Amino acid sequence: MAKVTFIEHDGLEQVVDIPTGWTLMQGAVQSGVAGIEGECGGSCACATCHCYVDEAVVDTLPPPTETEEEMLGCTASERRSNSRLSCQIRVSDALDGIVVRLPEAQS
Repeated sequence: MAKVTFIEHDGLEQVVDIPTGWTLMQGAVQSGVAGIEGECGGSCACATCHCYVDEAVVDTLPPPTETEEEMLGCTASERRSNSRLSCQIRVSDALDGIVVRLPEAQS
């Protein structure tokens, strides 16, 4: 299990415990985090779970797949160097304490 801090665009923080093996998107949706929609249910077929991963850990994550890269081209908010789809990031003990910022809009 990992503690993940989601920070909404307006600065509101929500700390969520997410089980190992779940995705950040699954944990956010299950916990009612505003700002993560996950319309495709985590199949990497939309960009409604776009997030900005903490710069300190972004390079420790597996790189985005070609499909994720394509979907990141469809984000409603600015794409940044630390943009990822939260449905593609599996939680592990190494992510305990990660901070994830949410964009202004998802769709």
